[in-house]
Parts: sequence; C-alpha cells; structure tokens
Amino acid sequence: MSQFTWFTGRGPALLEAQLDRRIGLAEPAALDHRPLHEQRLVVLDLETSGLDTRRDQLLSIGAVVIEGGAIDLGQQFECTLQRRDHKVGPSVLIHGLAPSDIAAGIEPAEALLDFMAFLGDSPLLAFHAGFDQRMLARALKQSLGYRLRHEFFDVAELAPLLCPQAKIPHGGLDDWTGYFGLQAQQRHHASADALVTAELALILFSKARRQQLDSLLALQQRLAGWRRRQRAHSLHRQH
Repeated sequence: MSQFTWFTGRGPALLEAQLDRRIGLAEPAALDHRPLHEQRLVVLDLETSGLDTRRDQLLSIGAVVIEGGAIDLGQQFECTLQRRDHKVGPSVLIHGLAPSDIAAGIEPAEALLDFMAFLGDSPLLAFHAGFDQRMLARALKQSLGYRLRHEFFDVAELAPLLCPQAKIPHGGLDDWTGYFGLQAQQRHHASADALVTAELALILFSKARRQQLDSLLALQQRLAGWRRRQRAHSLHRQH
C-alpha cells in the first residue's frame, strides 16, 4: 500500500490515515424544528493572513460549543496552522500571530481534520459568517479535497434582525458586545472572539424565543425574509 493517496486532478495528496479520517467525517445535519436549547452549535472564529478570500491563508481556528442552552467550556477547539510559505503582513498587527507561532503550528491537513472531527454534524455560528465560511471552505478544499456543506448562521445578521430597537444595522462585533455590556478577554484572538460571539448568540437566542423563533429552521426562514427586505430597502434608497 502506498504511503500517499493522490486525488485525481490537482487535489491534495493525503496519507492513507488522513484519507480514512476524511472519509469518516460526519455528514452535516439538516436543520429541523428542535428547540434551540436542544441544539449543538459550534461557534467559530478564524484568524487569517488578510481579508482576500481567494489569496489569503487561514492561520488559526478558535471554536466553542453551545449545547443545552449554554456554552460548554469542556468543548473548546484552538489551533494554529503551520504555513511554511507564510509572509508577515499588516494583519500580524491584528491577530498577533508571530512567524514562530505559525512555523510551530499543526500541519494544515491534520489541523483541519481535527477541527472537522470536533465540528461533527453541527451547524456553525460566526460573526460576519460569510468570510469565515469562504475561508474555511477554501482551506478544506485545498488541504483535504473536502467540500464544506455545513449550515452557517451569521450573528451579525441575527443581531439586527432580533434587536431592531438597537438601531445598529451594520454593526461590528465590538458594537454589539458594547450594546449588551459584554467584554472580550482579547479581541482578534480566535478563541476569545469565538467565546464572546457565543455569549452574544445566547442573548440573541433568548430574544428569538420571545419572538416565537425557537428553532434554527424558524430563524433561517425569518432571516430569508429579513434579507429580502434589506435588499429592497437598499434598492429603494439607490433610486
């Protein structure tokens, strides 16, 4: 048996043990009407070499779990990915990852397999989730030949949807944590940002239940209508 298994085309080469792990990853769960407090959710934050989702690299992953209606501090994930070709850029002033941290990181395929095993079949939450979703999907495709199909929910959308009285239509994480009086231990650190995002999400879920939105499926449906109204409002203002 060969030590490596090659994918067809230009896919990555994986050790057979890595391929076995990839094959064994859980299929993402379909959204349903389970109450929010019965749902396991993984709250994700990524640090990257920049904001270009086509060229920049995923550098670190931080994640915490919401389960049983609370943050389960016994389920946390944190790792830095090894990037041999990483060049220090302006983003180091934000994420603070030194070249030595990245050189000592975990080989990307191993790191991503570890994270996907931690994720299991759970949906994902993130702040400005579109960016995290694209960066994670690209990293998974490049390092594992894996297509990300897990559901993502954007806390940056849930917050103005559920709290229109705050009048923070396009707020950042600092805006919303400030509004609710939350404090991040260390901003722009993946694990710390994931934790404060999870705290914010729990507040929003409480508000969702008061609005008879007590499942991810109900939230997804309400979000779809909210997005349509946002687009219509934006088009109206342009004309």
